[in-house]
Amino acid sequence: MNAVHGALVAAFKIPEEDRFIRLTEFEPHAMVNGLHDGVANTYVRVTVDCFSGRSISAKRELYRQIVDRLAEHDIPREHVSILLRESAPENWGSGGIAASDHDLGFKINV
Repeated sequence: MNAVHGALVAAFKIPEEDRFIRLTEFEPHAMVNGLHDGVANTYVRVTVDCFSGRSISAKRELYRQIVDRLAEHDIPREHVSILLRESAPENWGSGGIAASDHDLGFKINV
């Protein structure tokens, strides 16, 4: 989780203290990985839900940062899949207020 968070800080320039991360693990028998038969226990899927507005270069940097940082933990690059799901800030709410109406403390357009 620290590897993914570090990648988000480096590539998307989010604040270091912005840590909203969830880890879900599946036992190998509960995961079918058609890309890498026989190595489902080493397959890592990273899903990032974020505000839309990041440049393609920032996204490419995020993908590179994630696989580089996970490689430091002996996770092969080819076993990492990344899904980036973007939503407009007005489609996120916190405390009954749209995120677009909050001072987020960081820029989305990087």
